[in-house]
Amino acid sequence: MNTLLSRTNAIFAFTLSVLAALTFICALSTAFKSYNDLVDIKISTGKKMVKNVADYSAGREKNDLGFVTFNFDADFSKVFDWNTKQLFLYLSAHYKTASNVNNEVVLWDHIMRRGEETKISLKNRHTKYYFWDDGNGLKGNENITLTLSMNIIPNAGILPITTCHTVHTFSFPNEYITKNA
Repeated sequence: MNTLLSRTNAIFAFTLSVLAALTFICALSTAFKSYNDLVDIKISTGKKMVKNVADYSAGREKNDLGFVTFNFDADFSKVFDWNTKQLFLYLSAHYKTASNVNNEVVLWDHIMRRGEETKISLKNRHTKYYFWDDGNGLKGNENITLTLSMNIIPNAGILPITTCHTVHTFSFPNEYITKNA
């Protein structure tokens, strides 16, 4: 009954039970934390252009391709607590067109790990991904909103996805550009 194997099993089971309880307490300690109020963000846009380009994957019909430069300043130091492992940040554009009520396009993303610089300052940055519209909904569109969203990756617990309250609204010009962007 009191063999070395049974004692080792009892110690191992007790250790796992204590670690599971500590992990549960760690997850519970940040489960109800609101992250979107902790970030100070400033978003603005620079150059804005629209080009009407043939989309060869859709049978040569022409679609709008938007070109935007943006400025972005943010401090994420308050988001990193002892349970935050990393952040996945993404800047997305939201707009309406005649054919689609809700359009969302991710323009830029970044992974920020614990221990890295928590302040981001981007000036006149081009988008990381293409700003395609399925149709001709970008030219003259006056209500395009840029928002920053965060996916917080904790050490233990749920993966909250939150959108920051700071948004920036801009409009595209009424004419297509004809030269290369």
